[in-house]
Amino acid sequence: MPSLLRVVSYGRELPDAYLAAVQAAVTGAGGNIVELENAANGRFQVTVLIVEYDGGASDGVTALRAAVDPVLTGELGTAVMDASLAGPDRKLLLMDVDSTLIQQEVIELLADHAGKRDEVAAVTEAAMRGELDFAESLHARVATLKDLPLGVIERVRDALLLTHGAKELVEAFLAAGHAVAVVSGGFSQILDPLAEELNLTYYRANTLGIDADMLTGTVDGDVVDRAAKEASLREWAAAEKIDLAQTIAIGDGANDLDMLAAAGLGVAFNAKPAVREAADAAINIPYLDVARYFAGV
Repeated sequence: MPSLLRVVSYGRELPDAYLAAVQAAVTGAGGNIVELENAANGRFQVTVLIVEYDGGASDGVTALRAAVDPVLTGELGTAVMDASLAGPDRKLLLMDVDSTLIQQEVIELLADHAGKRDEVAAVTEAAMRGELDFAESLHARVATLKDLPLGVIERVRDALLLTHGAKELVEAFLAAGHAVAVVSGGFSQILDPLAEELNLTYYRANTLGIDADMLTGTVDGDVVDRAAKEASLREWAAAEKIDLAQTIAIGDGANDLDMLAAAGLGVAFNAKPAVREAADAAINIPYLDVARYFAGV
């Protein structure tokens, strides 16, 4: 029995030549296009192909991804997935926070108040590329915040900018009855009010140490690292009785790799090269709500 696959092409603009090349790649890899849908929201364009593949879905996804990879260029992207992800089953969307749900890195905003932004940013970049152990790098970066007044947290919270399309993505999933969660290597004092404002189903982050209205330069409790992010995905999917095949995880750094691998669809968002290579799909434009079209939401 043929498998049904979903092939989603996206970009600020989708040239006819690019779409023709994607379609040729799909058919050349043994896929038969049975449905085509175009969508646009004023910021980017999307074309969705529903494809029959004479074989298993896993083999079809592998074959079609390999076929369209050489076609990709710049901000144009094409993602291939089992069409069942866009079916009626309830889903869990899990996102990283820094440089994914929001445009900034919170640790750098905090470090700016300590006069250590450049130093901390360099360590953050190395950690996100996977060159440093995340927990060790986090402790080192947080140590630079020692003795900052507690009021800095509110100022940083007020400076946060949601990623373009983030609010639309969250609202669309929640309105359709799905669960939406975030897990962050950042800090609960920053994340919790934002998560409550967005009505997120679950959220988890590290906790900054505080003593006498000052930051202690320490992290309370276990660090939310890549293993904790994957564990959160599995925990929340089980709590909502959602099969892992119906989960979508989105992130940008090495700290997200385990949850991207465990999810039904792991999405790299404007990510480091190693993360893009490991993910099932990538978004290369600054609009998070492209992911809606992957899941048919």
